[in-house]
Amino acid sequence: MTHTEIKVLDKGFVRLIDHMGSDLSVVNAARVSFGKRKEAFEAGDAKLIGYLAEHEHTSPFRHTAMTLHVKAPIFVFRQWMKHRIGSEFNEISGRYVEFPEDEFFVPATFRKQAKVNKQGSEGEIDAANRARAMESYLESCRGAVAHYKELLSLGVCREQARCVLPVGLYSEVYWTVSLQAVAHFIRLRADGHAQWEIQQYAAAVRQVVEPLFPVGLKALLADRQG
Repeated sequence: MTHTEIKVLDKGFVRLIDHMGSDLSVVNAARVSFGKRKEAFEAGDAKLIGYLAEHEHTSPFRHTAMTLHVKAPIFVFRQWMKHRIGSEFNEISGRYVEFPEDEFFVPATFRKQAKVNKQGSEGEIDAANRARAMESYLESCRGAVAHYKELLSLGVCREQARCVLPVGLYSEVYWTVSLQAVAHFIRLRADGHAQWEIQQYAAAVRQVVEPLFPVGLKALLADRQG
């Protein structure tokens, strides 16, 4: 079976591993209140899903699940893992595996600190500083990884040696999530106020999930037409 995979940033990805349910599952979870069940999704069911989302009757959307395999920088996951409700994470462990030498995120450009949004960024840094910024960034990341490898060679255990690694290091997780929870993640992290890097992952998650639950996801994101 071929699973959908979306490449993200320079070395990351979002990959569908498994899923349970469909838009029809949402409909049947709602209609069970009346002792009813449908075998096929019809036009009227889209209206029901829209009504459920609009009026925040969200429990039917939680009778679904999908498991995604995600590779992202650690700083992205630290934001991502704030989304705990309706979600479960299992992450690769530096106690069990040795991290590769070049698995850290390298940005295409460096942004300036935003003047109004204290936690955000805007535009690019001055052209005169771009080359040195990249040199400094790479020196730091490569140096940290080199020290990590040296500590391992000196007999230091993996769980301690990993402490010197940068938050730009790539990690991997399995993320199992309900349709309601994934819509909440997309709504918040695709927003322009979110960090640009996690916005790219939110867009990729949407690309993976939307074909599975096209009506339900659009309803929860409140961008349905008509």
